[in-house]
Amino acid sequence: MGRTAELVLGLIGGIFGILIGIFAMFVGGFGAVLGVHGAETVTGLGFGAVILGVIGIIGGAIANRNNKAAGVLMLISGILGFIAVSAFWIIPGILLIVGGALAFRSK
Repeated sequence: MGRTAELVLGLIGGIFGILIGIFAMFVGGFGAVLGVHGAETVTGLGFGAVILGVIGIIGGAIANRNNKAAGVLMLISGILGFIAVSAFWIIPGILLIVGGALAFRSK
């Protein structure tokens, strides 16, 4: 029996993170079209959220081979996502942090 829970949580959290990052980029782009001050920042943070989602997926994918590295990647992705897009990151953040914490279990 492998680390299926960590794999699934990392993949689902990363996919949600990518979707939320794309949504944030859309909101930032829409704000830039309307001339809203700071819209470029939202677009950049959305791009960062997409990158963090990819890092979360990588962490989940390597959970069976290197659980400590997978845990670190998922925890970093989960925590930094809250900094990037704050409240939008609640679902992927929780999934990635729980998956990262579970990856540190010893078997």
